[in-house]
Amino acid sequence: MAVAGAAVVTALVLTSCGGSDDSGGSASGEPALKVSGAYMPAPTTGDMAAGFFTVTNSGGADTLTSVSSDTAGDVTMHATEDGAMVEKNSFPVPADGSLAFTSGGNHLMFEKLDHRPKQGEKVAVDLHFAKSGTVEVEIPVKSATYIPKTGH
Repeated sequence: MAVAGAAVVTALVLTSCGGSDDSGGSASGEPALKVSGAYMPAPTTGDMAAGFFTVTNSGGADTLTSVSSDTAGDVTMHATEDGAMVEKNSFPVPADGSLAFTSGGNHLMFEKLDHRPKQGEKVAVDLHFAKSGTVEVEIPVKSATYIPKTGH
């Protein structure tokens, strides 16, 4: 299991759009995760920020159980349900599917920031998965009005 987790971390590719096609899906049902499209809009206040990304899984199902970052005292996961933000303890990552954190949908909230991240910085984040273990991601800070390109 530790070897599989290390392989996932080693195979992790952080890109804005897509990546290589040799995703390494496993017949044994092990998850094969890739994180892409990560960004944090530059926060307009000093103590809170949001984070967005997509986890693509070309293997067996997994669950995102928590997120942590040395930049924030607390990182919480939220869904938007009926127009309201609802805190969640976990999110499923379906087999051969994806989990998206997007503006207006699922998202991260970074609270009690140790400083206000500025455009051009990168925020180190640990994504904790039930099967894959911890996946480290560097989330680039974009302008406060950044809107990711779609349709790729």
